[in-house]
Amino acid sequence: MFRTEPALPEQEWQLRLEVGDSPDGVATLVLDRPEKLNAWSWEASRQLARLASRIRFDDRIRVLVVRGSGRAFCAGVDLGLPEDRITGRSDAERARNFAEGLRWVHEQFRAFATLPQPIVAAVHGYCLGFGFELALMCDIRLAAADAVFALPEATIGVAVDAGGEMRLARDAGSGWAKLLALTGRRVDAATAARIGVVQDVLAPEELLPAAYALAGEIAANAPLAVQAIKRSVDAFADRGLAEAMGQAALLAATTFVSQDAPVGYAAKAARRAAEFEGK
Repeated sequence: MFRTEPALPEQEWQLRLEVGDSPDGVATLVLDRPEKLNAWSWEASRQLARLASRIRFDDRIRVLVVRGSGRAFCAGVDLGLPEDRITGRSDAERARNFAEGLRWVHEQFRAFATLPQPIVAAVHGYCLGFGFELALMCDIRLAAADAVFALPEATIGVAVDAGGEMRLARDAGSGWAKLLALTGRRVDAATAARIGVVQDVLAPEELLPAAYALAGEIAANAPLAVQAIKRSVDAFADRGLAEAMGQAALLAATTFVSQDAPVGYAAKAARRAAEFEGK
């Protein structure tokens, strides 16, 4: 059975919501698994679902800042808990189960991305794979000069599964989305700013002060007006996204049960080039 509730007690979660008592209305969502470079998992998605519901109805929160602890924002995904392995009695059933799991996760990501409160991402270090996708779910992105962005999924034989390539196409254009997703190429913060993925690049020590200053500036404005503006922009920018995400779940599930996927993961673990056969 696919788990939709967090498996870990809240004190062990890798996501931590900090809501201060100050009147500025700025809260922080911390990715706090530094020993794994804040790598994402099915469990992290379940935790995000719970926290997004809290944020949505917390009148103390006018703006949310998302940041990573340690050396990275988020370096991608890991395999998570043993019980999170997607199984099936056949490849077809396993693909179906995977697609349904991804559809549920997509619903949670949409709930997060469409929170009424604006979300400011403060990105430093590695922002790879799902980390890049999470940053693209945020409304405004600031990056430290040491930030590195990539969608490397094609290099290990799987599709981009959380809509990152579509959000990248929305913000940077389809050409850049295809170039980065089809090659897995890494780009630095300056390039990310040039193509419109981040709105400002700062020295590492200036990143968090700038993110909180920006969040405070937004939070000082009229909440209903701020939320209405976010809704209006999203309604225009994300038109067609929901339909595309449904197709993405099916396509991603197909690649996850392919023979190329284990070849790609094994090659990555061994630090060698993969030899894909397209089957």
